[in-house]
Amino acid sequence: MTTRRTRPAPRPPEGTPPPAELARQARAVLADAVRIARWAAVGVAPMPEGLGGSDPGTAPLAARAQERAAAALELTSIQVRAGWDRARLAGLVELHGDTARPGWRLRAWDRDDMAVLRGWVALFDAWSLVHPAPQDVAPTAVAEAVEAVPQVLSLLQLSAGPVLVPVLLDLLQQRVAELREERCEVPYGPQAAPQPGRPEPEPEPEPDAPVSVSLLLDWALEGLAAVGALTLGKGQATLTPLGNWAVWVKLEQICVAAQSPAGNIEQPAEDMLRGCARLTPGPARAEYRAWLAARTVSSAVAELLAVARGEDALLRGLAFEALRVVGAPAEAEVRAAVDEPSLRPYVLLWLAEYEGADPDDAAEVLTREEATWLWVDTAAAVADHGEPQLLLRHLDSAVQGTVPALLDEVRAGGHPRTVQVLVALAAAHPDPALAKAVRRAAFQVHTGGA
Repeated sequence: MTTRRTRPAPRPPEGTPPPAELARQARAVLADAVRIARWAAVGVAPMPEGLGGSDPGTAPLAARAQERAAAALELTSIQVRAGWDRARLAGLVELHGDTARPGWRLRAWDRDDMAVLRGWVALFDAWSLVHPAPQDVAPTAVAEAVEAVPQVLSLLQLSAGPVLVPVLLDLLQQRVAELREERCEVPYGPQAAPQPGRPEPEPEPEPDAPVSVSLLLDWALEGLAAVGALTLGKGQATLTPLGNWAVWVKLEQICVAAQSPAGNIEQPAEDMLRGCARLTPGPARAEYRAWLAARTVSSAVAELLAVARGEDALLRGLAFEALRVVGAPAEAEVRAAVDEPSLRPYVLLWLAEYEGADPDDAAEVLTREEATWLWVDTAAAVADHGEPQLLLRHLDSAVQGTVPALLDEVRAGGHPRTVQVLVALAAAHPDPALAKAVRRAAFQVHTGGA
């Protein structure tokens, strides 16, 4: 049996509840979202995006679905829409065309505390999408506030108790002022030269700092409270245990992952792949060979392809790594899956390598759209199971070459995890201007905007 060494994870602050208790709290926050996701998964198909989204062509049917959900679950229409939004952002449901399907987190919800916590962290990262920003505040000011909120959260965590709103406001104003001093936004692409006789456009006025920052602080606190990260009292705010844990995770850049279990040879394909997820390629291949040796080829290949068809992008990639170890005996079954949209890029790469292409050149068999879909799928795996720095490094593998071009094509690609990937990327990116652009793209995909 292959073993591995892991560095111990930094211990959370004293008094942090155990993961099981944190997961219980996360389940409570997302209870309505889970109920709606399960209802959609078993009771409604097709399901138009958003249970009443902004597309006028689908709004009547979406309204009927919303009414059915409200009646079946004994919730108000507002609660149904809010729960559906949360279910999407937390990865509990995925949209494939006009059909809602359960996400892998929903399948694991009752048995996997870490899947629950990761789902809640995805919602935490998307707090600014959950709670709409004030309409009378300039978008620039909203972006500045979102960028400054982590410092507010850090103060709340360091204080280990209630913090007065005026203190938080002072910190937010200072941070926004720093961001404005540091800001140097250079437009993408060539710029037209000024034409004689035509006046220069007026620069965008800076928002009224005292008024807008105060409004935005209220908005941010309400948004964070809405996702269960903090509680609001009279003139004060306090991090919840979930919020405290999330800030600690962000600050320490920790990814909690399951240890590779002993006895992978006896496990079903999904558990075997999860056990191998943190192994380096050599030991992982040894595990795959041992697992394959205990099964007939046909049953092993069928089991691996069944896992690859699931919602967990990490397992999809690992399943094809295991299929590479199978080699020629898997060709017919793998080739037969080439027309399945979620598997097609993986199948094409597998076949190219099987037919002798250099692994470094195999990606040339993919169209640009297929390569972009694969980039999002891989990014989803990294966001679900990896550390923020890995997601940033993944940017370098995009075929587009620039973040703006990547965002344009990712938004058009239709991958069901696009919003979650963009939210995670925005949360991880250190460049304020690029992070803002990624957040804007996530918002546009989430709302169906152009």
